[in-house]
Amino acid sequence: MASATSSSARHLFDESKKRLCVRVGENANNLGSVARQVVRGSKSNEIMHQTLKNFTQVDVVSDYSHQNLQKMTLILQHVGYQYDVMQDSVNHLDYLKEQVTAMER
Repeated sequence: MASATSSSARHLFDESKKRLCVRVGENANNLGSVARQVVRGSKSNEIMHQTLKNFTQVDVVSDYSHQNLQKMTLILQHVGYQYDVMQDSVNHLDYLKEQVTAMER
């Protein structure tokens, strides 16, 4: 009877050992899957960080472009004023030419 108990204990031990090995293998597979997800997650985090950095740079460039556009609008307005003044001077020169011609007669 002692050998039957010993045999059955050994069989239970072997069976438990097999189940433990299967579970360890499954957990190792799950751990590998989790590790891959962490790596993917960290890469997506890096991508999100880079995207945010690029978006911030685009926002800054957009602000600079807006400021430059405002400056160019102001310059265009001033050039318009200068053109008007030069146009008035040209018109005044025509008037002066007429007066000089009239005085020479």
